[in-house]
Amino acid sequence: MVTQYKCPNCGADTAYDAGSGMLKCGSCGRMDNIERMGGGPEPSDNEQISYEMDEDDKRAMENAYDHDYEDSSNEDEPSYHAVLNENEVSEYHCRNCGAVLLTDTHTTAIKCSFCGAGVVISDRLTGNLAPDCIIPFFISKEQAQEAFKKWCRKGLLTPSDFKVADRIKDITGLYVPFWLYDLNGKGEVEATCTRVRTYTMGEWVYKETKYYHVYRKVDLNYLKVPCDASKKMDDILMDKLEPYSYRDLKEFKMPYLAGYIAEKYDYNDEDLLPRVKNRVQSYVESYLRSTISGYSSVHINRMDINIKKKRSDYSLLPVWMVCYDYKKAEHIFAMNGQTGKIVGRPPISAGKVAAWFFGISGGCFLLLRIITAALGGGFLW
Repeated sequence: MVTQYKCPNCGADTAYDAGSGMLKCGSCGRMDNIERMGGGPEPSDNEQISYEMDEDDKRAMENAYDHDYEDSSNEDEPSYHAVLNENEVSEYHCRNCGAVLLTDTHTTAIKCSFCGAGVVISDRLTGNLAPDCIIPFFISKEQAQEAFKKWCRKGLLTPSDFKVADRIKDITGLYVPFWLYDLNGKGEVEATCTRVRTYTMGEWVYKETKYYHVYRKVDLNYLKVPCDASKKMDDILMDKLEPYSYRDLKEFKMPYLAGYIAEKYDYNDEDLLPRVKNRVQSYVESYLRSTISGYSSVHINRMDINIKKKRSDYSLLPVWMVCYDYKKAEHIFAMNGQTGKIVGRPPISAGKVAAWFFGISGGCFLLLRIITAALGGGFLW
């Protein structure tokens, strides 16, 4: 089922506005609070959308909903059908212009390439595919573009024509599927540690070494450890976008997706559990080691760490994907849609690297000559 959100005032398409956090009509400017909307994938006949509106607005919204949300075709026919291979590509139709929308099976929200309407594929957001929570976008497309341009200008070793940032090919707002894990980490460690003291008595120098058997035990809880669940996204890139602030984590409602692209997960929480366990295990190990301090040497005899999953929540997190065309090559960068943090590998100027290297080398060479002269020594060429 295809869902498009219409303005009760003028019937135009609405989309989530990152600046206000509300559903905004691009035509008349009407703003609606998403938290007061039902936003579910399958609204009932009695309450299609739970806006707090007056009677005229309610009648207008019901008419808009009937026209734009429900399939007018025969009830026995599906609202979409597969093309090519049903496991790869599906066909939907835009309710505005009737254009064909081709998506892969993991896309849950797209924009019509003909009229620009935001389309939510709500039948892919039901049951176990329905996200538990979402962090909406807090940075608009215009803000993302300006922030990326400033970021490009900060590159010390990037080419000068890259720093102009005038070749942005596309900026796409994407909700990336993540699993947020709550885990418990229990750890024990036994170690042999030493403290060494050196002292002088008469003409003799003594070295005293004391040995200690050290035992530590910890019980740690880690909340909302993120792990991206999409095959398309680079895991290293997604990890570097952290941290997200969970104070903005909200209960999932479909209107947050309007006007953006969204994906459903490729991996379930059990598939990714080994990866997130390894990550948390390193945290527990680091903490255990930090509790053993003040010794001259530490030798670990035994370390046991046990990680258990307490719960996992399916979440959508906001990411701006920036495609930059530079010298006939596309460079992909990612921006945290909540905090504005940018990650990616910009091109490096070979000339600037060489200048930096020789500048540092020349400075060190000059400093060495000054020190040598100050010490009254000769300098060998």
